[in-house]
Amino acid sequence: MLINCHSWFSLKYGTISPENLLEELSAKGFTNVALTDINNTSASIDFVRLAEQFNIKPVLGIDFRNGIDQKYIGLAKNMEGFRALNEHLTTCQYNKIQFENVAPELHDTFVIYPFKNRKYSQLKDNEFIGIKLSELIKLPFSDWRKQLNKLVILQPATFRNKRDYNIHRLLRAMDNNVLLSRLPLSEQTSASEIIIPEMELKKAFKEYPEIIQNTKNILAECSVEFEYRTNKSKKCFLKSHEEDIKLLRQECKKGLKYRFGKPSKEVVVRMEKELKMIDELGFSSYFLINWDIVNYAHSKGYPYVGRGSGANSMVAYLLRITNVDPIELDLYFERFINPFRSNPPDFDIDFSWTDRDDITDYIFKKYGWDKTALLGSYITFDHKSALREIGKVFGLPADEITRLQKNPILQENDQYGKLVMQYSKLISGMPSHLSIHASGILISEKPINYYSATHILPKGFPTTHFDMHVAEDIGLYKFDILSQRGLGKIKDALEIIKTNRNEKIDIDNINVVKEEPMVKSLLKNGKAIACFYVESPAMRMLLTKLKAEDYKRLVAASSIIRPGVAKSGMMREYILRFQDEKRREKARNDLPELYKILEETFGVMVYQEDVIKVAHYFAGLTLSEADRKYHFGNMDTD
Repeated sequence: MLINCHSWFSLKYGTISPENLLEELSAKGFTNVALTDINNTSASIDFVRLAEQFNIKPVLGIDFRNGIDQKYIGLAKNMEGFRALNEHLTTCQYNKIQFENVAPELHDTFVIYPFKNRKYSQLKDNEFIGIKLSELIKLPFSDWRKQLNKLVILQPATFRNKRDYNIHRLLRAMDNNVLLSRLPLSEQTSASEIIIPEMELKKAFKEYPEIIQNTKNILAECSVEFEYRTNKSKKCFLKSHEEDIKLLRQECKKGLKYRFGKPSKEVVVRMEKELKMIDELGFSSYFLINWDIVNYAHSKGYPYVGRGSGANSMVAYLLRITNVDPIELDLYFERFINPFRSNPPDFDIDFSWTDRDDITDYIFKKYGWDKTALLGSYITFDHKSALREIGKVFGLPADEITRLQKNPILQENDQYGKLVMQYSKLISGMPSHLSIHASGILISEKPINYYSATHILPKGFPTTHFDMHVAEDIGLYKFDILSQRGLGKIKDALEIIKTNRNEKIDIDNINVVKEEPMVKSLLKNGKAIACFYVESPAMRMLLTKLKAEDYKRLVAASSIIRPGVAKSGMMREYILRFQDEKRREKARNDLPELYKILEETFGVMVYQEDVIKVAHYFAGLTLSEADRKYHFGNMDTD
């Protein structure tokens, strides 16, 4: 029966996580509540998912405010209503427009105005006046007493206790960059927003049963439900799934000629196997969108690198999304896509820092600004930053704050020091402000505003209020468009060569690079400075130990230096076996069956594929089942 609840995503105002808010509301007897964070929808999808655990029917809305001056609350009757609220918030935030005293026409919504803000006037069918406990005393003297059918309970739920209220005041002082002692009353709310039990709320309004019933009726009419873990990304690249798979096959056949000239039977069989699985799992659109992005890059002469588990795909290789031949390196497609995996395929594509913004702009123009968005994230307070900010609002000098950071022992500090320490721990982990994911772009089948309002950050593109975990939960899969400065240098080099020698070099044709004697010599001697990923001192030392002059040895080196392999002792064993033929022979004689399937890495499990391979051959699992076991094992370890 609450229509104005705030989580800590009412940034620098609210103090409770969505889960703890639901826990508190349930404990106080509420079964039907509306989450209405201030100008924010970050918690909406999570709130709906979590509410069932607490036997609460969730309603979604937005508390529209200029600063903390509440203008009105919008509640969504359904998904269309939630979209309308998100679009309204998005439009105002894009254009930096203040909210008016009267809401615009918002279809499929209820609009509730604060009692203190609205004089007696005619209201639309979907508009109501909300009244707080503290305002009940004024009702008999107001003209609104004649229109009780238009009144609802508007008791904000923001704090669990006095401590939460104190945190609220600290957050408001931070937001206003003032000392706590000088925080204006107009920039904070009162302790009356502490959540009270539902029975106590009903008792307070017992003389106005019509108001109680109106509130119940509004909440009963509202229902926003999301389907979780179902694909909501763009479903078709062309007009239908059938056209998509036809185009995908067509482009793969072109790729066969480019990559192999006359492909072997093994290559064609692998391509057909992958196309069948991509078709069955409905991922043809995902591949074609990535193909479209790299096609645009080719047309503009932008160098790029496709990496990640996408390198396990022959289709990705044929589409020139990646430059790794998975058969040459014995990479399993099942590590990238298989029926047991709930997560979608994931390509990481690096572009030069000079080109990424143009690539992003192309994606937005091609797939629509209403259906495309950068993936959001949150900047949270860590303990040190919270301590520094709280110290500032308490008026502590910089050297005193530094002393507290160096000496966090509670008992050894004075009264103010103890308060700073205590509250910095409480604020640690709370979201401070919205930010942006390093590379993720969402392309949705429906307009993004069905799931979130968006805001504009300095990059100039719409950005969701939710993060990657919520995006995965709801089924919006990201395209990773990253930036790498080294590619800018490669682009410059290609342009210099074109100018000086009038030669156009195809850097996707990596077979030429593999056989280049000078490249082999540089790698073998560890001269890889300014080469992305292999330029660290540790990596260059490893290249010299392995005499890594060929492509496969370079790949092995980049894998065994990873923390998991290095810590397990497999890196050391791999190096020893490489350098000592007798040690290799002993390993072969001790476990001939294992050595046979891991001959490339001297019987040492270096790659994830090696683990899958062992499970496949020795446990009789299919490759898909082996991949599944690998990931379950990782989860158990974590």
